[in-house]
Amino acid sequence: MVTVDQVLGSLKKVVDPELHKDIVSMGMIKDLSINDGKVSFTLELTTPACPFNSDIERDVRAAIAGIGVKDLQMRVTARVMEGRALNLDELLPGVKNIVAVASGKGGVGKTTVSVNLALSLAKTGAKVGLLDADIYGPSVPLMLGLKAQPEVENNKIQPPEVAGVKVISMGFFYEQSQQAGIYRGPIVSGIVKQFLTDVNWGELDYLIIDLPPGTGDAPLTIAQTIPITGILIVTTPQDVAMNVAVKAVGMFHKLNVPIIGVVENMSFLNCPHCNEQIYLFGKGGGKRISDDFNIPFIGEIPLHQHISQGSDTGKPTVLSEPQSFQAQSFEKAAKMIAGRISIIAAEMRAQEEAEGKDPQEGTKDPENKP
Repeated sequence: MVTVDQVLGSLKKVVDPELHKDIVSMGMIKDLSINDGKVSFTLELTTPACPFNSDIERDVRAAIAGIGVKDLQMRVTARVMEGRALNLDELLPGVKNIVAVASGKGGVGKTTVSVNLALSLAKTGAKVGLLDADIYGPSVPLMLGLKAQPEVENNKIQPPEVAGVKVISMGFFYEQSQQAGIYRGPIVSGIVKQFLTDVNWGELDYLIIDLPPGTGDAPLTIAQTIPITGILIVTTPQDVAMNVAVKAVGMFHKLNVPIIGVVENMSFLNCPHCNEQIYLFGKGGGKRISDDFNIPFIGEIPLHQHISQGSDTGKPTVLSEPQSFQAQSFEKAAKMIAGRISIIAAEMRAQEEAEGKDPQEGTKDPENKP
């Protein structure tokens, strides 16, 4: 008959590959009980999108079998960690993580990346929102096939939902699809703040914010208004795109906003005849940014006509062709990003503990009320 201490001792040998801590210390083992030799507990992973979830589950089963337990009842769940400070006056108390997707210049496919990453995270079971912060040229509604204006209830905008992703965009409020957004900087900042405060986002694991290109009013407003988990930089392989993306990295470094990593979009074309990878726009721009600034390289997204066609027709590739190579590239990147967010959250929690702070102090998360 095994004891609780024996079970915990065996599970302490299982280490999260990204966080480099054992799962017992991380509090990932819940409701452990032993009845007549039957061991039961809940394994609570740090995110449903972690790329190592199956590895951790396999190692847990092996560890339990290693102490002679043949009857194991393990329930596997996931609870996304908060990767940003949730203070009492927080504007979005129900949003655990905010990821702003940025680029130095237009034309790199930043919105396409934002849309497909949000959908990929939602497919794992995470609660996801997508805020289109490009006030001048909003394109998220087109890419998701949304046309109707959102409803308003109790003075809150109710964001429409697509495949589990709540969406808001200025594109919903233009009278015509061809109408241009002509606004000065302070108005842009005001609209962005309204999208943060006047939309009923509810409880979210991840809020993806598709920033306009450059380093103007919208990125500054978001970075200075709410705590952000981190920034995802999107670039293409060309030197011109890489050089401008570097400016965005520099801006967010000055604002002390963590950089989650860099994604290289339109990296290569898979030849339909020989399947050879053709680097039309050069090679390695995203990896050079990663190396120069010591930030993670999230991965490469291929250049494929179905990605652009899906964006034009409101059928994103991760929904229309989930088994395709291009869709799996987005899903792989989404899991890498979720893993990086878990690392940021763990580091923040460790720093708070080192400073003698209660990691949950001041939070409004209903599951962790002070």
